[in-house]
Amino acid sequence: VQPSIDRPAGSVAAVAGRVLPAVVSLEFRVGDQGGFGSGVVIDGHGYLLTNNHVVAPAADVPHATLEAVFSDGARLPARIVGRDPKTDLAVVKVEVANPTVAQLGRSSTLKPGDPVIAIGSPLGLAGTVTSGIVSAVDRPVRLEADGGNGNAVIDAIQTDAAINPGNSGGALVDGAGAVVGINTAIRTLGAVEGGGSIGLGFAIPIDTARTIAQELIRTGHYQHADLGVNAASVTDGKSDGARVQNVQQGSAAAEAGILENDVITKVGNRTVGTADALTVAVRERAIGERVPISLVRDGRPLVVTVTLKSD
Repeated sequence: VQPSIDRPAGSVAAVAGRVLPAVVSLEFRVGDQGGFGSGVVIDGHGYLLTNNHVVAPAADVPHATLEAVFSDGARLPARIVGRDPKTDLAVVKVEVANPTVAQLGRSSTLKPGDPVIAIGSPLGLAGTVTSGIVSAVDRPVRLEADGGNGNAVIDAIQTDAAINPGNSGGALVDGAGAVVGINTAIRTLGAVEGGGSIGLGFAIPIDTARTIAQELIRTGHYQHADLGVNAASVTDGKSDGARVQNVQQGSAAAEAGILENDVITKVGNRTVGTADALTVAVRERAIGERVPISLVRDGRPLVVTVTLKSD
């Protein structure tokens, strides 16, 4: 008989062993077509947090099926509770007794260099564990416009832990085993669809995901703060930021006097270097919040106060 091996409490193996039962594989079928992803059990009532692009193909489609496969092999039907395409998050529910629930951590405490572990079902290979570090935080990332995401932009945790197709919706956990992110996207070399990891993985911070999940469970949808402009990135070295291309009538920006061709450089104290950075800087604020917006107009710096509206 082989003796058991005692692993340190903080080892990758020990952490993964605690978290794996709280991470499921999600499988959908629509006719002859199917797909897979991952999900995380976030409470004892069977609510699972995942990505919108994992479940969107099965949403509002007649005869579509969605199933959750647990680490013990149990396969149970799942239903979509709510989706937020703008942040690529969704909540599904499974009728299950006493599931293992993931411990949710605080992504706001993460620093570049912190160790992290990614758990999910890449290419349908359930229970896959990879490890790495936090490469960056607060990284604005625009997601591919597939799976019903539209203009999904996330304020991501960047990691070099290997994330591949099928990891989406799985857990990114810290060294203590607390979920700090929901694995969502990768960047690959070239334009080959479905390319694998090159060490550029992105996860939605759990602080954001927790708030949105709670509202999806309560109402089925989520409203974001909105400025009411379309913008393009400008990096001319003079006034880097987000150049306003048009201002929507009746929007928060219009009421604050923001004009076309204004270059927005800050939202509150957060520097805005790109159009995507503007999106995430606004969405992290509350609807109805009054926020100073720093901008450059005709070469002159200006600050206006905006009362944010809902999208």
